[in-house]
Amino acid sequence: MTTLLRLFLFAGLCLSIVSCSSEAADQATDRKDDMAQFAGDQDFKEAHEEPKEIDFDAQGKMLEFETSDGKPGTAYANIADESSKKALFVIHEWYGLNEHIKQEADRLFAELQEKGVNVYALDLYDGKVADNPDDAGKYMQAVKEERLNVIIKGALKHIGPDTEVATIGWCFGGGWSLRSSIMAGEQGAGCVIYYGMPVMDAEKLAPLKVDVLGIFAEKDKWITPEVVDKFSNVMKALNKPVEVKQFDADHAFANPSGERYKESAAQEANAMALSFLQAHL
Repeated sequence: MTTLLRLFLFAGLCLSIVSCSSEAADQATDRKDDMAQFAGDQDFKEAHEEPKEIDFDAQGKMLEFETSDGKPGTAYANIADESSKKALFVIHEWYGLNEHIKQEADRLFAELQEKGVNVYALDLYDGKVADNPDDAGKYMQAVKEERLNVIIKGALKHIGPDTEVATIGWCFGGGWSLRSSIMAGEQGAGCVIYYGMPVMDAEKLAPLKVDVLGIFAEKDKWITPEVVDKFSNVMKALNKPVEVKQFDADHAFANPSGERYKESAAQEANAMALSFLQAHL
C-alpha cells in the first residue's frame, strides 16, 4: 500500500469519526428538551415503579391512520361521533400505551362526552409497551423525533383540518402534549402538561396558538421548579397564555399505579385539567 493511499484512508477514517461524533453530539443536544435525556438515570428509573395490574374493561378500540412515511400510526380511540369537530389527543408516559393510559383515556372521554369530544390516545412507541423501568428507558431513548412528528401529523390529518384538538400527557407525554399542540397550529384548542419536559426554545414555541396548563411537582428532581420557572418566563415573554400549578408532591404524583401517587394533589390536578379542557373544547 502506498504512503499516499495510507494517508487518504487515514483522512477518511478521521472524517468519519468526526462526523459520527458530531452527529451524536447533535442528537444529545436535540434531546435536552425531551424526557429521553433521563432514560439512563437510575434515580429516574427508581422513581417509576412497574405498573400495577388493573382490572381494565376497555371502552374504546384501536385504530390505524395513514402517515407520510408509509408506516401506519395507531391510537386507542373513544369516538363520540364520527362527525364531531372536537378531539383530545392523550399522550402516554414512558411505559407506552398501556392499560393505565387507556383507562385514563376512557375516563376523559366519559367526562367530556357531553361536549361530543372524540378521544385518541396516540401510540408513540409503535406498539411497544414496557412493564419495567429498564425497558421503558430503552424505548423512550430509542424513539426518533422524526417518527413522532410523523405520527402526530398523521393523527391531525386523520381528524381533519376543521377539527379543533386539545392535548394532554404525562411525563414523556407531557412534553409531547406541548409539541403536539405546537404542530396543531390553528387547529389547537388547549394543552395540558403533567410534569413533562417543556419546550423552552422561543423559536420552537413561537407557532403555538393555544393556552397551556402546566401541572408540576415542587419535589421533582428532573422537571425542577427552576425548569418550570424558565418555561413560564419564556412563555410570558412571547405573550403566550400559560397557567402553572406546582404541587407539594414528587414526580409522577398523579399516577395511581405508582408509589409516589398523592391522591389529594392528583384529584386537584385532574379537576383543574378537566375544567381547562371543558372550557377550551
